[in-house]
Amino acid sequence: MSKKSKTHKPAETPIASPHRNKAVNQALLHKGVLCALIGLAVLLSPSFIKSPALQQAVGGSSLVGWFSLVLGLAFVGQYAWQRHQAKR
Repeated sequence: MSKKSKTHKPAETPIASPHRNKAVNQALLHKGVLCALIGLAVLLSPSFIKSPALQQAVGGSSLVGWFSLVLGLAFVGQYAWQRHQAKR
């Protein structure tokens, strides 16, 4: 049995085109803004709902609202960081 020499080539990293990078950044910004708005809506809506049962149901999901708000702010922060790095 003969041993075959296995040479490992370094993995080639695909170079993203500026157009694709801009589209990805815009999508990240849209996701961030929408998540943050949904989070704010979930957190603020119980004070505007008049029905006590519905107010309690929506108020019980405040953890989801906080998660959505933090996730949205993280996406917006990632977008801002990528824009900052691209300008360097």
